[in-house]
Amino acid sequence: MKDFAISDNPRVQAQLDRLGALSLPQGRIGLDVIHALLERLGNPQRALPPVFHVAGTNGKGSTCAYLRAILEAQGLVVHAATKPHLVRYNERIRVAGKLIDDELLADLLEEVLDKGEDLAPSFFEVTTAATFLAFHRIPADACVIEVGLGGRFDATNVLDHQAACGMASLGIDHEAFLLTPEQGVPQEPLCRIAFEKAGIARPGVPLVTQAYRDDMTRTVIEHAMRVGARTAIRGLDWDAQIGAEIAYRDRQGELTLPLPSLAGTHQADNAALAVAMLRHQSQVHVTPEALAAGIRAARWPARLQLLGQGPLTELAPGRKVWLDGGHNVDAGLAIARHFADAPPFHLITGMLASKDPAAIVAPLKGKLLSVSVVPAPGHDAHSPADIARHADRPVAAFPDVAAALQALPGAGDVLIAGSLYLAGEVLRLNQEFPD
Repeated sequence: MKDFAISDNPRVQAQLDRLGALSLPQGRIGLDVIHALLERLGNPQRALPPVFHVAGTNGKGSTCAYLRAILEAQGLVVHAATKPHLVRYNERIRVAGKLIDDELLADLLEEVLDKGEDLAPSFFEVTTAATFLAFHRIPADACVIEVGLGGRFDATNVLDHQAACGMASLGIDHEAFLLTPEQGVPQEPLCRIAFEKAGIARPGVPLVTQAYRDDMTRTVIEHAMRVGARTAIRGLDWDAQIGAEIAYRDRQGELTLPLPSLAGTHQADNAALAVAMLRHQSQVHVTPEALAAGIRAARWPARLQLLGQGPLTELAPGRKVWLDGGHNVDAGLAIARHFADAPPFHLITGMLASKDPAAIVAPLKGKLLSVSVVPAPGHDAHSPADIARHADRPVAAFPDVAAALQALPGAGDVLIAGSLYLAGEVLRLNQEFPD
């Protein structure tokens, strides 16, 4: 299956094939299986270096990238678990600063799959267990772990005694899972999202958040109080003003920090959340100099990434080609803000059929020279007609990104957006492999 990627290493490929055959049994939601699986493996999650655990709808991966870069700028050895992968499954597990090597990956996946076969674990549960094994067995000074889906029932939500938990920006996404009807939970959709993400909170651990709508903030505070977490909420306990620099302040004082190298004004907000997480915990020491250096150094592929020279971009000579994996309304608005003052450009998009077809196209009305629709690799995707209903330019269909690039009319730069699966394919074809 496309989701699980392919590997040149036959041992890894054999385990990826086993992973690809797994699925979440219909109707099973909960943490019982991951707990049982980890018990068989000796509960490695109970003996990890200090953990920074990050949930959210948009920005959680970028926040993790800032955390890792800052901790490494401090001279620390860092494990990191992010998702999804774009080209290679190895991207999900970064061990001591480097992507996990194939031999270790094959060994860990085989061990987890063998020990948990009768439990019928999901892809995500196996991946999480293998990640925790790697992070337990190989020394490091800190771990950065991204939540996969939601928080309350995510496979990573078996951790205790984290250094800090973080919540990035919140919006509506994965409705079929996160908004499933349930008694005793908030009924308003965004409050329900906030409740699910806050599910990673733990007694005595700082829960550091962005600023949300008042009712969403109340939801987060109420849940934190129930479990005994210590909240640190933007606008209440810390804040950051974004201008030519990041003017950060909290109860410890004020800092002036540089803007990130990553494109998009929202990236400064993600960097500020990483700073707040580090400032509200006590397990790892980080200097202001490391904060600044890490913000400058952080990289995160397929998030308003300007592609370099490669086989794909050579098909559009003289044009800048941007790539973004955003696929929901908040991501579309962030893209629109980034290009607000830019000249009109061409859009190439492919969106999963399960996503809102207006999410990326509608916020860009008035900015587009043309709209090209391509398939979302390996998945059911919205048709050109679906996209056309929300565009203010005629929509053309192409079999792939290469054909769309070659057919671009006139002048103008290019944005490829709408799906992380599409973004991964673009990086692969342009030979820009995340490292």
